[in-house]
Amino acid sequence: QVQLVESGGGLVQPGGSLRLSCVASVGLVGVYTMGWYRQAPGKQRELVASISSGGNTNYPASVKGRFTISKDNAKNTVYLQMIFLKPEDAAVYYCNTVVGLRNYWGQGTQVTVSS
Repeated sequence: QVQLVESGGGLVQPGGSLRLSCVASVGLVGVYTMGWYRQAPGKQRELVASISSGGNTNYPASVKGRFTISKDNAKNTVYLQMIFLKPEDAAVYYCNTVVGLRNYWGQGTQVTVSS
């Protein structure tokens, strides 16, 4: 059974930082590509970072240089370090993986960027 549990969201001022964590079912992180997505109200869910089983990372231009995805295979955990946060980064952030052509999502963690 695939389970993804996010944590670490919260309220942060513009320019601040947060680190999100996603604890996955045992074995997933070392084998499958893991991703972080976000969805703001009224907007489509979008990819903000991904990391392959081999550690290759990918970011869209909107977050490149500010967001860093990493993982700890032994802890079955994927992280998203976010710095220089902007109001437009506010969203619910979801952890994701694809196993057997099926998308799996966590419950999401809310990130609010406001002064």
